[in-house]
Amino acid sequence: MDFSVYPVPALYKILQGRNNSFRGPLTVSVPGSKSITNRALLLATLASGQSILRGALFSDDSRHFLKCVQSLGFEAVAREDACEIMVAGLGGQIPKGEASLYVGSAGTAARFITACLGVSKGIYHMDASEQMRRRPMAPLLSSLEELGCKITYQGERGFFPFTLCGDGFGKNSISIHIGHSSQFLSALLISSCLCPEDFSIQVEGSHGMAYIEMTCKMMEQFGVQVLQPKPGLFLTKKGQRYQALDYRIEPDVSAACYFYALAPLLGIPVITSHVHFHSLQGDVAFLKILEQMGCGVKDTEDGILVTPPDQGIFHGIKADMSACSDQAITLAAIAPFADGPTTITGIGHIRFQECDRMKAICTELGRMGIRCREDQDSITIWPGTPKPALIHTYDDHRMAMGFALTGLRSEGIIIDNPGCCRKTFETYFQVLDQVIRQLAAD
Repeated sequence: MDFSVYPVPALYKILQGRNNSFRGPLTVSVPGSKSITNRALLLATLASGQSILRGALFSDDSRHFLKCVQSLGFEAVAREDACEIMVAGLGGQIPKGEASLYVGSAGTAARFITACLGVSKGIYHMDASEQMRRRPMAPLLSSLEELGCKITYQGERGFFPFTLCGDGFGKNSISIHIGHSSQFLSALLISSCLCPEDFSIQVEGSHGMAYIEMTCKMMEQFGVQVLQPKPGLFLTKKGQRYQALDYRIEPDVSAACYFYALAPLLGIPVITSHVHFHSLQGDVAFLKILEQMGCGVKDTEDGILVTPPDQGIFHGIKADMSACSDQAITLAAIAPFADGPTTITGIGHIRFQECDRMKAICTELGRMGIRCREDQDSITIWPGTPKPALIHTYDDHRMAMGFALTGLRSEGIIIDNPGCCRKTFETYFQVLDQVIRQLAAD
Protein backbone atom coordinates (compact mmCIF):
# COMPACT_ATOMS: atom_id res chain seq x y z
CA MET A 1 0.00 0.00 0.00
CA ASP A 2 1.27 3.45 -0.86
CA PHE A 3 -0.74 5.56 1.58
CA SER A 4 0.13 6.36 5.18
CA VAL A 5 -3.30 6.09 6.79
CA TYR A 6 -6.55 4.23 6.09
CA PRO A 7 -9.81 5.91 7.18
CA VAL A 8 -12.18 2.99 7.80
CA PRO A 9 -15.68 3.49 6.34
CA ALA A 10 -18.41 3.01 8.96
CA LEU A 11 -20.15 0.29 6.96
CA TYR A 12 -22.45 -0.79 9.80
CA LYS A 13 -24.29 2.53 9.64
CA ILE A 14 -24.93 2.04 5.92
CA LEU A 15 -26.23 -1.49 6.45
CA GLN A 16 -28.47 -0.40 9.32
CA GLY A 17 -29.85 2.42 7.18
CA ARG A 18 -31.01 -0.21 4.71
CA ASN A 19 -32.32 -2.48 7.49
CA ASN A 20 -29.36 -4.73 6.73
CA SER A 21 -30.84 -5.96 3.45
CA PHE A 22 -27.68 -7.92 2.51
CA ARG A 23 -28.52 -11.61 2.37
CA GLY A 24 -25.21 -13.06 1.13
CA PRO A 25 -23.37 -14.97 2.07
CA LEU A 26 -20.36 -12.77 1.55
CA THR A 27 -17.68 -14.95 -0.08
CA VAL A 28 -14.05 -13.96 0.38
CA SER A 29 -10.79 -15.50 -0.88
CA VAL A 30 -7.56 -15.10 1.09
CA PRO A 31 -3.93 -15.89 0.20
CA GLY A 32 -2.07 -19.04 1.17
CA SER A 33 -1.04 -19.71 4.75
CA LYS A 34 2.13 -17.96 5.91
CA SER A 35 2.82 -20.67 8.48
CA ILE A 36 2.44 -23.48 5.96
CA THR A 37 4.31 -21.68 3.16
CA ASN A 38 7.40 -21.08 5.29
CA ARG A 39 7.41 -24.57 6.80
CA ALA A 40 7.01 -26.09 3.33
CA LEU A 41 9.88 -24.00 2.00
CA LEU A 42 12.32 -25.38 4.56
CA LEU A 43 11.00 -28.95 4.30
CA ALA A 44 11.40 -28.78 0.51
CA THR A 45 15.03 -27.60 0.78
CA LEU A 46 15.80 -30.52 3.12
CA ALA A 47 14.02 -33.06 0.88
CA SER A 48 15.59 -35.08 -1.91
CA GLY A 49 14.48 -33.83 -5.32
CA GLN A 50 12.28 -31.13 -6.75
CA SER A 51 9.17 -29.96 -4.88
CA ILE A 52 6.46 -27.67 -6.21
CA LEU A 53 4.64 -25.58 -3.62
CA ARG A 54 1.24 -24.53 -4.97
CA GLY A 55 -0.93 -21.80 -3.48
CA ALA A 56 2.09 -20.23 -1.79
CA LEU A 57 1.84 -16.91 0.02
CA PHE A 58 3.94 -14.02 -1.27
CA SER A 59 4.48 -11.40 1.41
CA ASP A 60 7.42 -9.75 3.16
CA ASP A 61 7.88 -12.75 5.47
CA SER A 62 7.77 -15.43 2.78
CA ARG A 63 9.96 -13.40 0.40
CA HIS A 64 12.61 -13.04 3.12
CA PHE A 65 12.43 -16.78 3.76
CA LEU A 66 12.74 -17.51 0.02
CA LYS A 67 15.67 -15.10 -0.35
CA CYS A 68 17.48 -16.85 2.52
CA VAL A 69 16.98 -20.23 0.82
CA GLN A 70 18.37 -18.82 -2.42
CA SER A 71 21.30 -17.15 -0.61
CA LEU A 72 22.26 -20.56 0.77
CA GLY A 73 22.69 -21.78 -2.82
CA PHE A 74 19.45 -23.69 -3.31
CA GLU A 75 17.68 -23.56 -6.65
CA ALA A 76 14.33 -21.99 -5.73
CA VAL A 77 12.22 -20.34 -8.41
CA ALA A 78 9.09 -18.35 -7.63
CA ARG A 79 6.15 -17.68 -9.96
CA GLU A 80 4.19 -15.09 -8.03
CA ASP A 81 1.47 -14.78 -10.66
CA ALA A 82 0.72 -18.49 -10.27
CA CYS A 83 1.39 -18.55 -6.48
CA GLU A 84 3.96 -21.30 -6.99
CA ILE A 85 7.51 -21.99 -5.84
CA MET A 86 9.79 -24.69 -7.24
CA VAL A 87 12.50 -25.87 -4.84
CA ALA A 88 15.30 -28.34 -5.63
CA GLY A 89 16.17 -30.05 -2.34
CA LEU A 90 19.52 -31.69 -1.64
CA GLY A 91 18.57 -34.24 1.01
CA GLY A 92 19.70 -32.20 4.00
CA GLN A 93 22.88 -30.76 2.49
CA ILE A 94 23.47 -26.98 2.49
CA PRO A 95 25.08 -25.90 -0.83
CA LYS A 96 27.10 -23.02 0.61
CA GLY A 97 29.42 -23.53 3.54
CA GLU A 98 29.37 -19.82 4.33
CA ALA A 99 26.70 -17.20 3.71
CA SER A 100 25.21 -13.96 5.03
CA LEU A 101 21.45 -14.05 5.56
CA TYR A 102 18.90 -11.35 6.39
CA VAL A 103 15.57 -12.63 7.73
CA GLY A 104 13.78 -9.25 7.96
CA SER A 105 10.94 -9.42 10.49
CA ALA A 106 10.02 -13.01 9.68
CA GLY A 107 9.93 -15.01 12.92
CA THR A 108 9.65 -18.33 11.09
CA ALA A 109 12.71 -17.59 8.94
CA ALA A 110 14.59 -16.32 12.00
CA ARG A 111 13.93 -19.45 14.06
CA PHE A 112 13.63 -22.24 11.44
CA ILE A 113 16.66 -21.34 9.33
CA THR A 114 18.80 -20.60 12.39
CA ALA A 115 18.09 -24.07 13.80
CA CYS A 116 18.83 -25.79 10.50
CA LEU A 117 22.14 -23.96 10.03
CA GLY A 118 23.08 -24.39 13.69
CA VAL A 119 23.12 -28.18 13.29
CA SER A 120 24.79 -28.09 9.85
CA LYS A 121 28.45 -27.64 9.04
CA GLY A 122 29.35 -24.10 8.01
CA ILE A 123 29.65 -20.47 8.99
CA TYR A 124 26.54 -18.33 8.66
CA HIS A 125 26.18 -14.64 9.43
CA MET A 126 22.60 -13.87 10.53
CA ASP A 127 20.88 -10.48 10.76
CA ALA A 128 17.33 -9.17 11.00
CA SER A 129 15.17 -6.04 11.07
CA GLU A 130 15.16 -3.78 14.11
CA GLN A 131 11.81 -5.32 15.09
CA MET A 132 13.15 -8.89 14.89
CA ARG A 133 16.33 -7.85 16.72
CA ARG A 134 14.10 -7.14 19.74
CA ARG A 135 12.27 -10.47 19.65
CA PRO A 136 13.47 -13.41 21.77
CA MET A 137 15.91 -15.95 20.34
CA ALA A 138 17.83 -16.99 23.47
CA PRO A 139 16.11 -20.35 24.20
CA LEU A 140 16.79 -21.61 20.68
CA LEU A 141 20.34 -20.25 20.54
CA SER A 142 21.18 -21.78 23.93
CA SER A 143 19.93 -25.16 22.70
CA LEU A 144 22.07 -24.89 19.57
CA GLU A 145 25.12 -24.07 21.69
CA GLU A 146 24.37 -27.14 23.80
CA LEU A 147 24.34 -29.18 20.58
CA GLY A 148 27.83 -27.88 19.71
CA CYS A 149 27.21 -24.78 17.61
CA LYS A 150 29.54 -21.87 18.35
CA ILE A 151 27.71 -18.53 18.30
CA THR A 152 29.35 -15.12 18.16
CA TYR A 153 27.08 -12.19 18.95
CA GLN A 154 27.55 -8.84 17.24
CA GLY A 155 25.21 -7.22 19.77
CA GLU A 156 23.36 -8.36 22.86
CA ARG A 157 23.60 -12.05 23.72
CA GLY A 158 20.49 -14.00 22.74
CA PHE A 159 19.43 -11.60 19.98
CA PHE A 160 20.21 -10.84 16.34
CA PRO A 161 22.74 -10.22 14.81
CA PHE A 162 25.02 -13.22 15.35
CA THR A 163 27.28 -15.68 13.51
CA LEU A 164 26.68 -19.43 13.63
CA CYS A 165 29.62 -21.82 13.35
CA GLY A 166 27.97 -25.21 13.15
CA ASP A 167 29.55 -28.66 13.15
CA GLY A 168 26.58 -31.01 13.15
CA PHE A 169 24.98 -32.62 16.20
CA GLY A 170 27.20 -32.86 19.27
CA LYS A 171 24.56 -34.85 21.17
CA ASN A 172 21.27 -36.58 20.49
CA SER A 173 18.95 -34.94 23.01
CA ILE A 174 18.03 -31.41 24.04
CA SER A 175 15.50 -29.49 26.11
CA ILE A 176 13.79 -26.27 25.03
CA HIS A 177 11.56 -23.74 26.77
CA ILE A 178 8.73 -22.46 24.54
CA GLY A 179 7.08 -19.94 26.86
CA HIS A 180 7.92 -17.09 24.47
CA SER A 181 7.48 -18.91 21.16
CA SER A 182 6.49 -22.38 19.96
CA GLN A 183 8.66 -21.68 16.89
CA PHE A 184 11.72 -22.69 18.93
CA LEU A 185 10.38 -26.25 19.15
CA SER A 186 9.11 -26.33 15.55
CA ALA A 187 12.56 -25.21 14.37
CA LEU A 188 14.36 -28.02 16.20
CA LEU A 189 11.78 -30.61 15.16
CA ILE A 190 12.11 -29.84 11.44
CA SER A 191 15.91 -30.24 11.60
CA SER A 192 15.85 -33.23 13.99
CA CYS A 193 15.98 -35.87 11.25
CA LEU A 194 19.41 -34.56 10.19
CA CYS A 195 20.84 -36.15 13.36
CA PRO A 196 22.59 -39.49 12.63
CA GLU A 197 21.07 -40.94 15.82
CA ASP A 198 17.60 -41.00 17.37
CA PHE A 199 16.99 -37.43 18.52
CA SER A 200 14.80 -36.41 21.45
CA ILE A 201 13.52 -33.02 22.59
CA GLN A 202 12.14 -32.41 26.09
CA VAL A 203 9.78 -29.43 26.12
CA GLU A 204 9.13 -27.00 28.94
CA GLY A 205 5.88 -25.04 28.54
CA SER A 206 2.78 -25.72 26.49
CA HIS A 207 2.27 -22.52 24.50
CA GLY A 208 1.33 -22.80 20.81
CA MET A 209 0.86 -26.56 20.64
CA ALA A 210 -1.50 -26.16 17.67
CA TYR A 211 1.49 -24.89 15.68
CA ILE A 212 3.57 -27.84 16.88
CA GLU A 213 0.85 -30.19 15.64
CA MET A 214 0.99 -28.41 12.27
CA THR A 215 4.77 -28.86 12.14
CA CYS A 216 4.57 -32.57 12.97
CA LYS A 217 1.80 -33.21 10.42
CA MET A 218 3.74 -31.41 7.69
CA MET A 219 6.93 -33.31 8.56
CA GLU A 220 4.95 -36.52 8.21
CA GLN A 221 3.52 -35.39 4.86
CA PHE A 222 7.11 -34.92 3.64
CA GLY A 223 8.14 -38.32 5.00
CA VAL A 224 9.43 -37.91 8.57
CA GLN A 225 7.43 -39.06 11.60
CA VAL A 226 7.80 -37.56 15.07
CA LEU A 227 6.82 -39.73 18.05
CA GLN A 228 5.62 -38.57 21.47
CA PRO A 229 6.50 -41.37 23.92
CA LYS A 230 5.12 -39.28 26.79
CA PRO A 231 3.78 -35.74 27.30
CA GLY A 232 6.41 -33.10 26.65
CA LEU A 233 8.83 -35.48 24.92
CA PHE A 234 9.31 -35.57 21.13
CA LEU A 235 11.37 -38.29 19.45
CA THR A 236 12.58 -38.49 15.85
CA LYS A 237 13.94 -41.92 14.93
CA LYS A 238 17.17 -42.00 12.90
CA GLY A 239 17.32 -42.81 9.20
CA GLN A 240 14.25 -40.83 8.12
CA ARG A 241 14.52 -38.37 5.23
CA TYR A 242 12.19 -35.82 3.65
CA GLN A 243 10.90 -36.58 0.16
CA ALA A 244 10.03 -34.04 -2.51
CA LEU A 245 6.34 -33.34 -3.02
CA ASP A 246 3.89 -31.58 -5.27
CA TYR A 247 2.37 -29.78 -2.29
CA ARG A 248 -0.85 -27.74 -2.04
CA ILE A 249 -0.79 -24.96 0.59
CA GLU A 250 -4.03 -24.17 2.40
CA PRO A 251 -5.59 -20.68 2.46
CA ASP A 252 -4.46 -18.66 5.47
CA VAL A 253 -6.99 -19.22 8.25
CA SER A 254 -5.45 -16.35 10.25
CA ALA A 255 -6.32 -14.01 7.38
CA ALA A 256 -9.76 -15.58 6.97
CA CYS A 257 -10.66 -14.86 10.61
CA TYR A 258 -10.77 -11.08 10.04
CA PHE A 259 -13.57 -11.64 7.52
CA TYR A 260 -15.33 -14.25 9.64
CA ALA A 261 -15.48 -11.63 12.40
CA LEU A 262 -17.74 -9.58 10.09
CA ALA A 263 -20.56 -12.05 10.80
CA PRO A 264 -21.22 -10.88 14.38
CA LEU A 265 -19.85 -7.39 13.79
CA LEU A 266 -22.05 -6.48 10.79
CA GLY A 267 -24.76 -9.14 11.06
CA ILE A 268 -23.96 -10.85 7.74
CA PRO A 269 -23.21 -14.47 6.73
CA VAL A 270 -19.60 -15.07 5.58
CA ILE A 271 -17.79 -17.87 3.73
CA THR A 272 -14.04 -17.92 3.14
CA SER A 273 -13.30 -20.09 0.12
CA HIS A 274 -11.64 -23.46 0.74
CA VAL A 275 -11.23 -23.01 4.51
CA HIS A 276 -12.39 -26.17 6.31
CA PHE A 277 -12.28 -27.64 9.81
CA HIS A 278 -9.75 -30.30 8.76
CA SER A 279 -7.21 -27.48 8.27
CA LEU A 280 -3.69 -27.90 9.66
CA GLN A 281 -3.97 -24.41 11.14
CA GLY A 282 -4.84 -23.82 14.78
CA ASP A 283 -6.71 -20.58 14.11
CA VAL A 284 -9.80 -22.57 13.10
CA ALA A 285 -10.38 -22.59 16.88
CA PHE A 286 -11.39 -18.93 16.52
CA LEU A 287 -14.56 -20.06 14.76
CA LYS A 288 -15.58 -21.98 17.87
CA ILE A 289 -15.14 -18.74 19.81
CA LEU A 290 -17.50 -17.00 17.37
CA GLU A 291 -19.93 -19.86 17.98
CA GLN A 292 -19.73 -19.20 21.73
CA MET A 293 -20.60 -15.57 20.99
CA GLY A 294 -23.81 -16.69 19.29
CA CYS A 295 -22.82 -17.23 15.64
CA GLY A 296 -23.74 -20.27 13.59
CA VAL A 297 -20.78 -22.20 12.17
CA LYS A 298 -21.07 -24.86 9.46
CA ASP A 299 -18.53 -26.52 7.17
CA THR A 300 -19.80 -26.53 3.57
CA GLU A 301 -18.37 -27.71 0.26
CA ASP A 302 -17.25 -24.16 -0.55
CA GLY A 303 -15.75 -23.40 2.87
CA ILE A 304 -16.81 -22.78 6.45
CA LEU A 305 -19.95 -20.63 6.69
CA VAL A 306 -20.36 -18.34 9.70
CA THR A 307 -23.81 -16.83 10.22
CA PRO A 308 -24.64 -13.91 12.52
CA PRO A 309 -26.27 -14.31 15.94
CA ASP A 310 -30.03 -14.06 16.36
CA GLN A 311 -31.26 -10.48 16.62
CA GLY A 312 -27.75 -9.32 15.66
CA ILE A 313 -26.61 -9.37 19.31
CA PHE A 314 -23.46 -11.25 20.19
CA HIS A 315 -22.28 -12.23 23.65
CA GLY A 316 -19.33 -11.20 25.74
CA ILE A 317 -17.47 -14.36 26.73
CA LYS A 318 -14.40 -15.72 28.47
CA ALA A 319 -12.15 -17.33 25.86
CA ASP A 320 -8.89 -19.23 26.25
CA MET A 321 -7.04 -18.23 23.07
CA SER A 322 -3.80 -20.12 23.70
CA ALA A 323 -4.54 -22.24 20.60
CA CYS A 324 -5.28 -19.23 18.37
CA SER A 325 -3.50 -16.29 19.98
CA ASP A 326 -2.94 -14.50 16.65
CA GLN A 327 -6.68 -13.76 16.81
CA ALA A 328 -6.57 -12.10 20.24
CA ILE A 329 -6.47 -8.71 18.52
CA THR A 330 -9.40 -9.71 16.28
CA LEU A 331 -11.55 -10.61 19.26
CA ALA A 332 -10.46 -7.50 21.15
CA ALA A 333 -11.40 -5.31 18.18
CA ILE A 334 -15.02 -6.52 18.12
CA ALA A 335 -15.45 -7.00 21.89
CA PRO A 336 -16.70 -3.43 22.57
CA PHE A 337 -19.88 -4.27 20.63
CA ALA A 338 -20.73 -7.41 22.64
CA ASP A 339 -23.57 -7.51 25.18
CA GLY A 340 -21.20 -7.99 28.12
CA PRO A 341 -17.53 -8.08 29.12
CA THR A 342 -15.11 -10.23 27.14
CA THR A 343 -12.07 -11.81 28.80
CA ILE A 344 -9.27 -13.19 26.62
CA THR A 345 -6.97 -15.61 28.47
CA GLY A 346 -3.89 -17.68 27.63
CA ILE A 347 -2.14 -14.83 25.81
CA GLY A 348 0.74 -13.72 28.04
CA HIS A 349 3.26 -14.72 25.37
CA ILE A 350 1.92 -12.18 22.85
CA ARG A 351 3.91 -9.53 24.72
CA PHE A 352 6.96 -10.89 22.84
CA GLN A 353 5.65 -10.84 19.27
CA GLU A 354 5.91 -8.07 16.65
CA CYS A 355 5.10 -5.68 19.48
CA ASP A 356 3.89 -6.05 23.06
CA ARG A 357 0.43 -6.92 21.81
CA MET A 358 -1.23 -6.97 25.24
CA LYS A 359 -0.09 -3.42 25.93
CA ALA A 360 -0.92 -2.33 22.37
CA ILE A 361 -4.47 -3.73 22.55
CA CYS A 362 -5.22 -1.92 25.80
CA THR A 363 -3.56 1.31 24.67
CA GLU A 364 -5.53 1.50 21.43
CA LEU A 365 -8.84 0.50 23.03
CA GLY A 366 -8.19 3.20 25.63
CA ARG A 367 -7.51 5.67 22.83
CA MET A 368 -11.06 4.92 21.62
CA GLY A 369 -12.48 5.39 25.11
CA ILE A 370 -13.09 1.68 25.72
CA ARG A 371 -12.54 0.34 29.23
CA CYS A 372 -10.16 -2.61 29.44
CA ARG A 373 -7.87 -4.28 31.95
CA GLU A 374 -4.57 -6.03 31.33
CA ASP A 375 -3.56 -8.83 33.68
CA GLN A 376 -0.56 -11.14 33.56
CA ASP A 377 -2.07 -13.60 31.09
CA SER A 378 -5.37 -12.01 30.11
CA ILE A 379 -7.24 -8.92 28.96
CA THR A 380 -10.81 -7.98 29.90
CA ILE A 381 -12.78 -5.59 27.66
CA TRP A 382 -16.08 -3.96 28.59
CA PRO A 383 -18.76 -2.93 26.09
CA GLY A 384 -18.79 0.68 24.96
CA THR A 385 -19.06 3.02 22.01
CA PRO A 386 -15.65 3.62 20.43
CA LYS A 387 -14.92 7.28 19.77
CA PRO A 388 -12.97 8.54 16.74
CA ALA A 389 -9.25 7.83 16.98
CA LEU A 390 -6.06 7.37 15.00
CA ILE A 391 -5.05 3.78 15.75
CA HIS A 392 -1.31 3.20 16.14
CA THR A 393 -0.22 -0.11 14.64
CA TYR A 394 3.34 -0.45 16.04
CA ASP A 395 4.50 -1.82 12.66
CA ASP A 396 2.42 -4.90 13.55
CA HIS A 397 0.30 -6.33 10.75
CA ARG A 398 -2.26 -7.86 13.10
CA MET A 399 -2.89 -4.56 14.88
CA ALA A 400 -3.67 -2.94 11.52
CA MET A 401 -5.88 -5.72 10.21
CA GLY A 402 -7.68 -6.37 13.50
CA PHE A 403 -8.55 -2.81 14.50
CA ALA A 404 -9.80 -1.99 11.01
CA LEU A 405 -12.79 -4.12 12.05
CA THR A 406 -13.68 -1.69 14.84
CA GLY A 407 -13.88 1.12 12.29
CA LEU A 408 -16.43 -0.76 10.19
CA ARG A 409 -18.91 -0.29 13.03
CA SER A 410 -17.80 3.01 14.60
CA GLU A 411 -17.21 6.27 12.79
CA GLY A 412 -13.89 8.09 12.75
CA ILE A 413 -11.45 5.20 13.12
CA ILE A 414 -8.26 5.72 11.11
CA ILE A 415 -5.53 3.07 10.79
CA ASP A 416 -1.99 4.44 10.85
CA ASN A 417 0.63 2.74 8.64
CA PRO A 418 -1.69 0.20 6.96
CA GLY A 419 1.24 -0.86 4.78
CA CYS A 420 2.63 -2.96 7.65
CA CYS A 421 0.19 -5.66 6.44
CA ARG A 422 2.68 -6.52 3.69
CA LYS A 423 4.36 -8.75 6.29
CA THR A 424 1.72 -11.45 5.74
CA PHE A 425 -1.25 -10.13 3.70
CA GLU A 426 -0.11 -7.27 1.52
CA THR A 427 -3.48 -6.86 -0.23
CA TYR A 428 -5.58 -6.93 2.96
CA PHE A 429 -6.93 -3.39 2.65
CA GLN A 430 -7.60 -3.83 -1.08
CA VAL A 431 -9.63 -6.96 -0.29
CA LEU A 432 -11.38 -5.11 2.53
CA ASP A 433 -12.21 -2.27 0.13
CA GLN A 434 -13.75 -4.79 -2.28
CA VAL A 435 -15.85 -6.24 0.53
CA ILE A 436 -16.99 -2.75 1.60
CA ARG A 437 -17.98 -1.82 -1.96
CA GLN A 438 -19.90 -5.07 -2.39
CA LEU A 439 -21.78 -4.71 0.88
CA ALA A 440 -22.51 -1.03 0.32
CA ALA A 441 -23.85 -1.70 -3.20
CA ASP A 442 -26.09 -4.71 -2.41
